[in-house]
Amino acid sequence: MDYDLIIIGGGPAGLTAAIYGLRRELKTLIIAKAMGGQAAVAHEVQNWPGIESISGFELTQNMEKQAKKLGLVTDSNEALFIEKIEDGFIVKTNKDEYRCGAVILAFGLTPRDLGVPGEKELTGRGVSYCATCDGPLFKGKNVAVIGGGNSAIEAVEYLSRLANQVYLINNSSKFNIEEKVIQQILAISNINILCNKSVNEIIGRDKVEKIKLKTSEKILAPGFDASLSLCKLNNPEVLIKSGDYEELNVDGVFIEIGFVPKTDWVAGLVELNDRKEIITDKMGRTSVEGIFAAGDCTDIGFKQIVIAAGEGSKAALSAYKYLAAKKGLVATPDWGIKK
Repeated sequence: MDYDLIIIGGGPAGLTAAIYGLRRELKTLIIAKAMGGQAAVAHEVQNWPGIESISGFELTQNMEKQAKKLGLVTDSNEALFIEKIEDGFIVKTNKDEYRCGAVILAFGLTPRDLGVPGEKELTGRGVSYCATCDGPLFKGKNVAVIGGGNSAIEAVEYLSRLANQVYLINNSSKFNIEEKVIQQILAISNINILCNKSVNEIIGRDKVEKIKLKTSEKILAPGFDASLSLCKLNNPEVLIKSGDYEELNVDGVFIEIGFVPKTDWVAGLVELNDRKEIITDKMGRTSVEGIFAAGDCTDIGFKQIVIAAGEGSKAALSAYKYLAAKKGLVATPDWGIKK
């Protein structure tokens, strides 16, 4: 075997799994295109126990350093296929293949896209899915944020400190956040809130130049109904009428409409639920013996960094127990105490 344990995904779940696997002396490899996952792009994390405030990048970087100090090996290629063999698994990437005794799937979620013309073509040229990553590129410019949930509000607040004008565009008058949060956002002078507007096209040649909007009748529930009276546009003339549509000139578009599990490549291997999340039991086991899963790609009810980390540790200890049993050994508990 090349490795005892291969972890696919380098976010909090995968990194914590690696730390726990390495503590049990499992030769461990993480396959991840980028370490840190979605947590790494969080502007500020305020709910990690014991730390009042820390950037997501620093938090996940600390995890990676800790794991590498224990002996973690990483591969920055993309995992494409897992094959079950008699004594374990073969994990194939776009460049290599590895043999291992157990696998942990911990590759998190993928940003949901709008699916409108111009989005794919202008991604990286004004279209972004990460305000924290790309926000500094739009200092003093006009940007639009698409969405009505916590991630959209966080992006709007952050971008308001960099951009000239920020337009929050929601396809209903409902927001999946608390009313007091909307009131706080309304108090920021360069934030505009456009309700019941949907993006039909993102327009530009070499970069984003404008977006085409249409009045939407779609109502999202549950959520706080802001009502149109709470939606504001500092300069109404910026919306230019164009037939059945309105056009808004912006330099950047930040799409913040949530995330989806990118699990199609394991759909024929492990059992998924109707949301395409990997189904696990309370020990992190999947429907395939020897394959475990942890974090946001699974069917856990809450998608939080601290929960993903806990699920990662649990999956790793379950994998250790599984591998020990295969060797006829008794797995000992990990109390997290150096003796």
